[in-house]
Amino acid sequence: MDRRSFLLGTSGLAISQMLIGCAGNKQIAFNVKLLKGSIPGHVVNQFRKSLQSELNLKFVPINQIDDLFKQLQTWQQPAANSKEGWRSFIPLSQNQKVSKSDLVTLGDYWLKAAIEQKLIQPLETEQIKQWSALNQKWQQLVKRDEQGNLNPQGQVWAAPYRWGNTVIVYNREKLQKFDWQLKDWDDLWRSELRSRISLLNHPREVIGLVLKKLGKSYNTENLAEITSLETELQTLNEQVKFYDSTTYLEPLILGDTWLAVGWSNDVIPALSRYPKLSAVIPQSGTAIWADLWVRPAGVDKNNLLSEWVNFCWQPKTAKEITILTKTNTPIVTNITASDISEPLQNLLLTNQELFDKSEFILPLSATAIKQYESLFAKMKNPA
Repeated sequence: MDRRSFLLGTSGLAISQMLIGCAGNKQIAFNVKLLKGSIPGHVVNQFRKSLQSELNLKFVPINQIDDLFKQLQTWQQPAANSKEGWRSFIPLSQNQKVSKSDLVTLGDYWLKAAIEQKLIQPLETEQIKQWSALNQKWQQLVKRDEQGNLNPQGQVWAAPYRWGNTVIVYNREKLQKFDWQLKDWDDLWRSELRSRISLLNHPREVIGLVLKKLGKSYNTENLAEITSLETELQTLNEQVKFYDSTTYLEPLILGDTWLAVGWSNDVIPALSRYPKLSAVIPQSGTAIWADLWVRPAGVDKNNLLSEWVNFCWQPKTAKEITILTKTNTPIVTNITASDISEPLQNLLLTNQELFDKSEFILPLSATAIKQYESLFAKMKNPA
């Protein structure tokens, strides 16, 4: 997904590599490739201090999720074909052997493909103490069959450690003259906003928000059953100035648009820099994205994997990840309004009712995906 390819902030590991401990031959090693900015550096230091013995820990931040996915693919290819992809991350000498990481960050949107392509292997939840206490919504997300589809009896393929939403961000100065407040998806259809909106160039997100407005699911399999959907999409298209998944905030900041639908990991940094912007989570519910820990295929069992996941899921650690990376946590913590700046509170203080109404964008059949793509193309280019 385009969203997860964006360059994230520098609130996490800011160096190309973080090595902790001496690299003795007899030491147990634990290698992690993670999304840059998704884990604060001092959290890794605290993890090292919590261990009973001196170990060789190596955490390597990578700028983009799609690069992490490509890395997983590279590890499953013959060595002769892996040279270029691997060296784009870490410079190696000609004689140095390529080794896989024990753990990698992956976005939930990529999970099905990673399982289907046999790039990752299941986790052993018996060693993860907090697993049973995890909200059922999170457990259901990562229980999959061998094709990567949701299955309540499936194996556990990932461990979520932070998440965010699709939100509505708007220029408060432009909307203050109206006698209504922006609260939900149906506000996008207001006549005052005609040609003032930017939407993500993503069929599942756009059609999904319309489905949500109609009281349906983001993951509706057969769109043909919803008779009013095409009309709603055509009307919404008249409100839209442009579709874009990368530069949708710039026109909003400049005043060319008044409102945008975007991802919280893009929107939150903008709220901090531009006081005239505000954001809301639609009251009908929205889409959720998540960053997950996954275990590459072919990697031997490493007890430090479960220790790291357990550490990330401790309420204190989860709270630090939330506050410092400005994302949500799947773990129940004692985060309060005083921990978060006021403009971000409605996005980062979890509203359980809204969370229950919101959904992950889940895998659909090939037939359904074609329906979404066809209808989205027709929406943007009506006859």
